[in-house]
Amino acid sequence: MGDTPALPPLREIIKTYGLGAKKSLGQHFLLDTNLTDRIARAAGDLSAKDVVEIGPGPGGLTRSILAQGPASLTVIERDQRCIDALAALQSVYPETLNILEADAMKVTLSQLSPRPSVIISNLPYNVGTALLIKWLNDLAGIERMILMFQTEVAERIAAAPGTSSYGRLAILTQWLCEARILFNIDKRAFTPPPKVMSSVIEIKPRQSPLAEAEISKLERVTQAAFGQRRKMLRSSLKSLGINPADAGINPENRAEQLTIEEFCALARMI
Repeated sequence: MGDTPALPPLREIIKTYGLGAKKSLGQHFLLDTNLTDRIARAAGDLSAKDVVEIGPGPGGLTRSILAQGPASLTVIERDQRCIDALAALQSVYPETLNILEADAMKVTLSQLSPRPSVIISNLPYNVGTALLIKWLNDLAGIERMILMFQTEVAERIAAAPGTSSYGRLAILTQWLCEARILFNIDKRAFTPPPKVMSSVIEIKPRQSPLAEAEISKLERVTQAAFGQRRKMLRSSLKSLGINPADAGINPENRAEQLTIEEFCALARMI
């Protein structure tokens, strides 16, 4: 890990390239180097890793990742203003930094690198959940993820059964991955400050899923069960033609009472 070369301050970069955060792109820039360094370090030793960052903006977190000395860093950005700003950083790290002008929702991660990548991102608020669901369908391209979400979303990802945050997102994520919240970040750390707190979460793909199921069927079961979460399962799952009792599950239970393995058992009944 080398020291970061002398680079112009981020606020100067923002001013030079007119990088006011765009609400339409869900942008909130994190400029505090102590925080971006902490996020990059949370991914562990990056020296032989291919790293991917989504929505780098002016490049604050990008600089911190590069300082950790990864084998490569591919940043995916759709805002042309940010592409121009990142080009200056690329001139300092020509061997390491790759800039991909694209919509991350249309990029297949497993095609970016011959080996699984580490994803480190302050995700745009408006597409964070959709990106996570997309990546759960493409885990062959991912070794681990260090992601920043709104705290409410992070809590939904890491939630345990029986809690108010437990739902589809927790089940789909934890069925395939281990997920834990690492630390929270105050909204005042961002430019502009969002209305909510943010949290950094670690998501590591499991060697094998918690139980046998097809993701499309698991999505259908969780959608039906949590779409009417106040109802008993015998009522909420009626539309799927499923009787929970046939899987040894009390039909009078509600969705948040079931384990992930029990949801997988229901999915196998479709």
